[in-house]
Amino acid sequence: MAEPRPESQPAQQQEPPGVLGKMDPKPDHGEESYRGSGKLTGKVAVITGGDSGIGRAVAIAFAREGADVLISYLNEHEDAKDTSKYVEEAGRRCLLVAGDLADRAHVTTIIPRAVEVFGRVDVLVNNAAFQMSHPSLDEVADEEWDHTLAVNLSAMFILCKAAIPHMQPGASIINSSSVNSDMPSPDLAPYAMTKAGIANFTASLAQMLAERGIRANSVAPGPVWTPLIPATMPPEKVEGFGEQVPMGRAAQPAELAPAYVLLASDEASYISGARIAVTGGKPIL
Repeated sequence: MAEPRPESQPAQQQEPPGVLGKMDPKPDHGEESYRGSGKLTGKVAVITGGDSGIGRAVAIAFAREGADVLISYLNEHEDAKDTSKYVEEAGRRCLLVAGDLADRAHVTTIIPRAVEVFGRVDVLVNNAAFQMSHPSLDEVADEEWDHTLAVNLSAMFILCKAAIPHMQPGASIINSSSVNSDMPSPDLAPYAMTKAGIANFTASLAQMLAERGIRANSVAPGPVWTPLIPATMPPEKVEGFGEQVPMGRAAQPAELAPAYVLLASDEASYISGARIAVTGGKPIL
């Protein structure tokens, strides 16, 4: 992988959900650096939020490891098409499914589309998330609270429930939690609460599915340079984002992908109920 960028990102802001083309500096998703070794040959993966950020890095890595990929995304069509290009250049099939994960009717279509096109689901990565920075609960509208829970928690539940009947022994569910699940930021209270819920739900799921040979794990990222940051935080917090962790910088999305590859692969056959911290040195509890 390319040497991580040492420079801090300048103050900047976008409208949610944010797009890659407006980011400074441009994140590294492993486009030029990730080299696969057949760890996921023949597998089928469903990845939410796969157009950019961690999801894009995971989609590129999975494809180069041999997996076909369904990418679920909101409306960032250009970013999604670009990610699809990298998947197809790796010789794998890519299905793009646009729509709002806050819409239950849309969420229920995602797994059936994967089964229709690919025949099964071997890996489910629940990665898409919504957050917004607010210093006071007075600023959190009831509608925003409901939207956060719908995208971050309810969609995960619906997708897991729909995917499990199509999974065989050796299949893997990977949910994106966060360092905020254990050390919640006061400005991200609704988001942090959902991330704790994701970690807890995943731990229950691992125990529930063990007898079926299906594994469930979560990844807890620290600060990662993705479009979500300038789209949901004030410019003054975007500037120098990530400098608070021991490594002194935000991660590039490409630095998260290997954890997801491990958990998706047969090499992790005895790893279930785990939570992998990718936090730049900041421990999780």
